[in-house]
Amino acid sequence: MIQRRTIGVIGVGNVGMAAAYASFLNRTAEEIILVDKDMRRAEGEAMDMMHGQAYVGHIDVRAGGYADLAAAQIVIIAAGVGQRPGESRLDLLNRNADVMGQIAAQLDRHAPDAILLIATNPVDILTHILQHLSRRPSDRIIGTGTMLDTGRFRALLGRHYQVDPRSVHAYIVGEHGDSEVPLWSEAMVGGIPIKDNVVLGRRFEMDRMHDLFRQVRNAAYDIIDRKGYTNTAIGAVLARLSEAVLEDQKSILTVSTAMSGEYGLKGVCLSLPCVIGFEGIKAKLPPELVEEELDGIQASARHLKQNIDKINWHRS
Repeated sequence: MIQRRTIGVIGVGNVGMAAAYASFLNRTAEEIILVDKDMRRAEGEAMDMMHGQAYVGHIDVRAGGYADLAAAQIVIIAAGVGQRPGESRLDLLNRNADVMGQIAAQLDRHAPDAILLIATNPVDILTHILQHLSRRPSDRIIGTGTMLDTGRFRALLGRHYQVDPRSVHAYIVGEHGDSEVPLWSEAMVGGIPIKDNVVLGRRFEMDRMHDLFRQVRNAAYDIIDRKGYTNTAIGAVLARLSEAVLEDQKSILTVSTAMSGEYGLKGVCLSLPCVIGFEGIKAKLPPELVEEELDGIQASARHLKQNIDKINWHRS
């Protein structure tokens, strides 16, 4: 019997529904199961989305509980308290660590084989916590990490060079947050390195590039200041990541995973380019960093470890 592609979404707030809707429109899965403490809200969201089938195609969308996730290949975790205006991602730690513990226990019981995609912030620390609380292998617990930051980076570089962002190859690594690191040494447009080169008539000017990076780093704060939350771009990220897993694409994406000696780092989750397929993270591809970038990612790791040490959580 052929198993149909099923995605579970835990938390039907702004991010969870953006992920579900993007997956629905992209036909990423044949079944989407919405799980939330507010069952009536989940039922309403499922009903609303189902009515779009006439224009998208037949995709089952329903509300359910943890037991309904037994057949899910992917579970997106978007549950938790939201980021308040002016609040850093790391300020969310103590409010969301307990949520991860409750979710880990339920998923180990009902969906032990699913790959978990973590979107709740601060995503690197909560990915680290969930990897320790869950019994499944750590390469099957993936934080969205800097996928969104990398997307923002490429979009702004594409606008700067007036090219399709899909023709820009550039990465943000490290923490998804204030200590993230742009890899200028790896950034290319159409295969041409941009650092110290003239590309499409535009000379690389570090001051201007630093300003562009500041827009990337501050994007969440700027969006939250205007609309109160971020959701649509991270929804697209989660749909893309789900697609890479379900189709075993072996795509290279910057996701948050446990460091195992890369750059001398252990005991923390950070984003690096990783090969993503049906088994989760199949391999890590740590780029060769210049000294400034290496210092940046090591500082990012120290920053996250300091915050991990401040919170209360219990290994299973």
